[in-house]
Amino acid sequence: MTAEDLTPSSPLAPLSKRVNRMVIFDFDGTIADSFSIGLRIGNQLAQEFGFKTITLETIDRWQHLSSKDILREIGVPFYRLPKIIRRFKSDMNREIPALKPFDGMETTLRTLRAQGCRLGIVSSNSEDNVRSFLANQGMSHLFEFVISCPRLMGKDKALKRILRKQNIHPETVLYVGDETRDIDAAKRSHIRSAAVSWGFNSLQALAQHHPDFILTEPADLNKIVLRF
Repeated sequence: MTAEDLTPSSPLAPLSKRVNRMVIFDFDGTIADSFSIGLRIGNQLAQEFGFKTITLETIDRWQHLSSKDILREIGVPFYRLPKIIRRFKSDMNREIPALKPFDGMETTLRTLRAQGCRLGIVSSNSEDNVRSFLANQGMSHLFEFVISCPRLMGKDKALKRILRKQNIHPETVLYVGDETRDIDAAKRSHIRSAAVSWGFNSLQALAQHHPDFILTEPADLNKIVLRF
Protein backbone atom coordinates (compact mmCIF):
# COMPACT_ATOMS: atom_id res chain seq x y z
CA MET A 1 0.00 0.00 0.00
CA THR A 2 1.33 3.45 -0.86
CA ALA A 3 0.36 6.90 0.26
CA GLU A 4 -1.71 7.24 -2.88
CA ASP A 5 -4.05 4.59 -1.51
CA LEU A 6 -4.99 6.13 1.79
CA THR A 7 -7.54 3.55 2.92
CA PRO A 8 -6.14 1.66 5.93
CA SER A 9 -6.01 -2.11 5.55
CA SER A 10 -6.84 -2.61 9.25
CA PRO A 11 -10.42 -2.85 10.59
CA LEU A 12 -9.99 0.37 12.59
CA ALA A 13 -12.67 2.96 11.99
CA PRO A 14 -11.70 6.23 10.25
CA LEU A 15 -10.59 8.97 12.61
CA SER A 16 -12.89 11.90 13.13
CA LYS A 17 -11.46 15.30 12.18
CA ARG A 18 -12.63 16.50 15.59
CA VAL A 19 -10.36 14.05 17.38
CA ASN A 20 -6.95 15.30 18.52
CA ARG A 21 -4.72 13.06 16.43
CA MET A 22 -1.32 11.83 17.60
CA VAL A 23 1.58 10.77 15.37
CA ILE A 24 4.40 8.90 17.13
CA PHE A 25 7.72 8.41 15.35
CA ASP A 26 10.62 6.05 15.47
CA PHE A 27 13.89 8.02 15.35
CA ASP A 28 16.81 6.35 13.55
CA GLY A 29 16.01 5.72 9.91
CA THR A 30 12.71 7.58 10.17
CA ILE A 31 13.49 11.12 11.31
CA ALA A 32 17.30 11.01 11.46
CA ASP A 33 19.53 9.74 8.65
CA SER A 34 21.87 7.80 10.93
CA PHE A 35 22.69 4.80 8.71
CA SER A 36 26.33 5.50 7.84
CA ILE A 37 27.23 6.56 11.37
CA GLY A 38 25.40 3.58 12.87
CA LEU A 39 27.20 1.19 10.51
CA ARG A 40 30.58 2.58 11.48
CA ILE A 41 29.83 2.32 15.21
CA GLY A 42 28.40 -1.17 14.72
CA ASN A 43 31.60 -2.39 13.10
CA GLN A 44 33.74 -0.85 15.83
CA LEU A 45 31.68 -2.79 18.36
CA ALA A 46 31.92 -5.94 16.22
CA GLN A 47 35.69 -5.90 16.64
CA GLU A 48 35.43 -5.27 20.36
CA PHE A 49 32.71 -7.83 21.13
CA GLY A 50 33.73 -10.47 18.61
CA PHE A 51 30.82 -10.65 16.19
CA LYS A 52 30.99 -10.49 12.39
CA THR A 53 31.82 -7.24 10.62
CA ILE A 54 28.80 -5.80 8.83
CA THR A 55 29.43 -5.20 5.12
CA LEU A 56 27.28 -3.37 2.57
CA GLU A 57 26.46 -6.78 1.08
CA THR A 58 25.26 -7.89 4.52
CA ILE A 59 23.09 -4.78 4.80
CA ASP A 60 21.60 -5.39 1.34
CA ARG A 61 20.49 -8.84 2.49
CA TRP A 62 19.33 -7.74 5.92
CA GLN A 63 17.06 -5.10 4.43
CA HIS A 64 14.83 -7.91 3.20
CA LEU A 65 14.71 -9.71 6.56
CA SER A 66 12.57 -9.14 9.63
CA SER A 67 14.14 -7.61 12.74
CA LYS A 68 13.95 -10.95 14.55
CA ASP A 69 15.70 -12.77 11.69
CA ILE A 70 18.49 -10.19 11.70
CA LEU A 71 19.06 -10.58 15.43
CA ARG A 72 19.25 -14.36 15.03
CA GLU A 73 21.74 -14.02 12.17
CA ILE A 74 24.05 -11.67 14.07
CA GLY A 75 24.53 -14.51 16.52
CA VAL A 76 25.31 -12.41 19.58
CA PRO A 77 24.33 -14.23 22.79
CA PHE A 78 21.18 -12.72 24.25
CA TYR A 79 22.86 -11.91 27.57
CA ARG A 80 25.44 -9.70 25.79
CA LEU A 81 22.91 -7.60 23.87
CA PRO A 82 22.10 -5.09 26.65
CA LYS A 83 25.77 -4.16 27.08
CA ILE A 84 26.31 -3.82 23.32
CA ILE A 85 23.19 -1.68 22.96
CA ARG A 86 24.31 0.60 25.81
CA ARG A 87 27.71 1.04 24.17
CA PHE A 88 26.10 1.76 20.81
CA LYS A 89 23.94 4.51 22.32
CA SER A 90 26.91 5.96 24.19
CA ASP A 91 29.10 6.02 21.08
CA MET A 92 26.24 7.47 19.02
CA ASN A 93 25.97 10.37 21.48
CA ARG A 94 29.33 11.72 20.30
CA GLU A 95 28.06 11.70 16.70
CA ILE A 96 24.84 13.63 17.30
CA PRO A 97 26.20 16.93 15.89
CA ALA A 98 26.80 15.17 12.56
CA LEU A 99 23.28 13.73 12.28
CA LYS A 100 20.78 15.34 9.93
CA PRO A 101 17.06 14.78 9.36
CA PHE A 102 15.97 13.20 6.10
CA ASP A 103 15.15 15.66 3.33
CA GLY A 104 11.64 17.00 3.79
CA MET A 105 11.21 15.63 7.30
CA GLU A 106 11.41 18.94 9.18
CA THR A 107 8.85 20.52 6.85
CA THR A 108 6.55 17.52 7.33
CA LEU A 109 6.82 17.71 11.13
CA ARG A 110 6.04 21.41 11.15
CA THR A 111 3.08 20.88 8.83
CA LEU A 112 1.69 18.13 11.06
CA ARG A 113 1.86 20.46 14.05
CA ALA A 114 0.13 23.17 12.03
CA GLN A 115 -2.61 20.63 11.24
CA GLY A 116 -3.16 20.20 14.98
CA CYS A 117 -1.40 16.86 15.43
CA ARG A 118 0.32 15.93 18.67
CA LEU A 119 3.79 14.49 18.01
CA GLY A 120 5.99 12.14 20.02
CA ILE A 121 8.97 9.81 19.62
CA VAL A 122 9.40 6.21 20.79
CA SER A 123 12.88 4.96 19.91
CA SER A 124 15.45 2.29 20.75
CA ASN A 125 18.01 5.09 20.88
CA SER A 126 18.57 6.91 24.16
CA GLU A 127 16.40 9.82 25.22
CA ASP A 128 19.51 12.00 25.61
CA ASN A 129 20.62 11.27 22.05
CA VAL A 130 17.21 12.03 20.58
CA ARG A 131 16.74 15.22 22.59
CA SER A 132 20.24 16.42 21.68
CA PHE A 133 19.48 15.89 18.01
CA LEU A 134 16.17 17.74 18.25
CA ALA A 135 17.84 20.64 20.07
CA ASN A 136 20.60 20.85 17.44
CA GLN A 137 17.99 20.95 14.69
CA GLY A 138 15.72 23.45 16.43
CA MET A 139 12.85 20.92 16.58
CA SER A 140 12.49 20.23 20.31
CA HIS A 141 9.29 22.24 20.57
CA LEU A 142 7.54 20.08 17.98
CA PHE A 143 7.36 16.99 20.23
CA GLU A 144 5.37 16.40 23.41
CA PHE A 145 7.50 13.47 24.55
CA VAL A 146 10.57 11.35 23.78
CA ILE A 147 10.60 7.81 25.19
CA SER A 148 13.52 5.40 24.98
CA CYS A 149 12.99 1.62 24.87
CA PRO A 150 15.93 -0.31 26.32
CA ARG A 151 14.73 -3.54 24.66
CA LEU A 152 14.96 -3.75 20.87
CA MET A 153 11.64 -5.57 20.62
CA GLY A 154 9.82 -3.73 23.41
CA LYS A 155 8.31 -0.71 21.70
CA ASP A 156 4.77 -2.04 22.02
CA LYS A 157 5.03 -1.78 25.81
CA ALA A 158 6.03 1.88 25.54
CA LEU A 159 3.22 2.61 23.09
CA LYS A 160 0.62 0.93 25.31
CA ARG A 161 1.91 2.86 28.31
CA ILE A 162 1.47 6.16 26.45
CA LEU A 163 -2.10 5.29 25.50
CA ARG A 164 -2.93 4.25 29.04
CA LYS A 165 -1.30 7.14 30.91
CA GLN A 166 -2.67 9.81 28.61
CA ASN A 167 -6.04 8.11 28.16
CA ILE A 168 -5.70 8.17 24.37
CA HIS A 169 -7.94 6.07 22.15
CA PRO A 170 -5.87 3.78 19.84
CA GLU A 171 -7.88 4.85 16.79
CA THR A 172 -6.45 8.38 17.09
CA VAL A 173 -2.79 7.26 16.94
CA LEU A 174 -0.38 6.48 14.10
CA TYR A 175 3.11 5.03 14.63
CA VAL A 176 5.69 5.79 11.92
CA GLY A 177 8.84 3.68 11.54
CA ASP A 178 11.32 2.18 9.09
CA GLU A 179 11.61 -1.41 10.36
CA THR A 180 9.38 -4.46 10.52
CA ARG A 181 9.55 -4.38 14.32
CA ASP A 182 7.91 -0.94 14.24
CA ILE A 183 4.95 -2.34 12.32
CA ASP A 184 4.70 -5.30 14.69
CA ALA A 185 4.82 -3.00 17.74
CA ALA A 186 1.98 -0.89 16.34
CA LYS A 187 -0.13 -3.98 15.66
CA ARG A 188 0.40 -5.30 19.19
CA SER A 189 -0.65 -1.88 20.49
CA HIS A 190 -3.77 -1.84 18.27
CA ILE A 191 -2.80 1.40 16.53
CA ARG A 192 -2.24 2.21 12.88
CA SER A 193 1.24 1.94 11.38
CA ALA A 194 2.99 3.82 8.58
CA ALA A 195 6.20 2.28 7.22
CA VAL A 196 8.73 4.57 5.53
CA SER A 197 10.71 3.48 2.48
CA TRP A 198 13.76 5.68 3.14
CA GLY A 199 14.97 3.78 6.22
CA PHE A 200 16.45 0.36 6.89
CA ASN A 201 14.02 -2.33 5.72
CA SER A 202 13.15 -2.78 2.06
CA LEU A 203 9.66 -2.12 0.73
CA GLN A 204 9.26 -5.88 0.21
CA ALA A 205 10.08 -6.69 3.83
CA LEU A 206 7.84 -3.91 5.13
CA ALA A 207 4.91 -4.97 2.96
CA GLN A 208 5.13 -8.55 4.26
CA HIS A 209 4.27 -7.21 7.72
CA HIS A 210 1.17 -5.42 6.39
CA PRO A 211 1.46 -1.83 7.62
CA ASP A 212 -1.60 0.35 7.19
CA PHE A 213 0.40 2.72 4.98
CA ILE A 214 3.73 2.73 3.16
CA LEU A 215 5.30 6.15 2.62
CA THR A 216 7.74 6.93 -0.18
CA GLU A 217 8.55 10.47 0.99
CA PRO A 218 7.95 12.43 4.20
CA ALA A 219 5.29 14.64 2.58
CA ASP A 220 3.11 11.55 2.12
CA LEU A 221 2.46 11.63 5.85
CA ASN A 222 0.70 14.98 5.58
CA LYS A 223 -1.61 13.52 2.95
CA ILE A 224 -2.52 10.61 5.22
CA VAL A 225 -3.26 12.79 8.23
CA LEU A 226 -5.46 15.08 6.15
CA ARG A 227 -7.58 12.06 5.19
CA PHE A 228 -8.09 10.83 8.76
